[in-house]
Amino acid sequence: MATFLFDDIIFGPVKSRRLGGSLGINLLPTKRKFCNFNCIYCECGWTPDIEKAVSYLPRREDVYKALDLKLSGMKAKSRSPDVITYAGNGEPTLHPDFPGIIDDSIILRDKYFPKAKIAVLSNSTTIDDPLIKAALLKVDVNILKLDSAFDSTVKIHNQPGININVEELINNLVGFNGKLIIQTLFLRGNYNGIVIDNTTPAEINAWLKTLSRIRPSEVMIYTISRDTPEGGQLNNVPVKELRVIAALVEKLGIKTQVSG
Repeated sequence: MATFLFDDIIFGPVKSRRLGGSLGINLLPTKRKFCNFNCIYCECGWTPDIEKAVSYLPRREDVYKALDLKLSGMKAKSRSPDVITYAGNGEPTLHPDFPGIIDDSIILRDKYFPKAKIAVLSNSTTIDDPLIKAALLKVDVNILKLDSAFDSTVKIHNQPGININVEELINNLVGFNGKLIIQTLFLRGNYNGIVIDNTTPAEINAWLKTLSRIRPSEVMIYTISRDTPEGGQLNNVPVKELRVIAALVEKLGIKTQVSG
């Protein structure tokens, strides 16, 4: 079982395969995952009961102090990050002070490294909240997950702990008016006797039609690169195939990035 967890509020900078030199911020507990998804491919492992972990979330003021200390130290050493990234051990937008924390990070970014970008990696489930949406519209790199246009695939692929209607989710993504990046993970394999493959013609065609509606500024296509919690029954998709999918997206006039 995969248990790749970040053990502090601030981590890195690390070399991100999608973002460059990334200074990571984990708004979630350091010893467990905190997410409303239970993705079968998640490097953080399975999702435990998040209600029991609310008390372990870092306080807004602690995040501010940690980021201020880290950025001031990097400034003294002339080490500029390309991006300050909110990701960590689960879904960052579930933190109750997420909007305020984004405001804080913009202030600190402007103070120390005004050319650095601020990024958020989210599973898209909270974007119906006006405060979350407003916060995401303030960041430079707003990356939102969409692994499939089909409810049945999302149910297996992402195993949401809340009710998810993909059509409603897509409508919420359309509401960003292009100020977002769609992130999609492609994989194949088996899970509990069910064949997993979101690269079939039906999947790809429905996904492309959805992208045409959302019109994101960019699409990030990737596949599994670390151990997964389901026991090794999942397979990554070769980069050559990912590039074929990317070419179809680019025909729509949408910039596409591939990570193997």
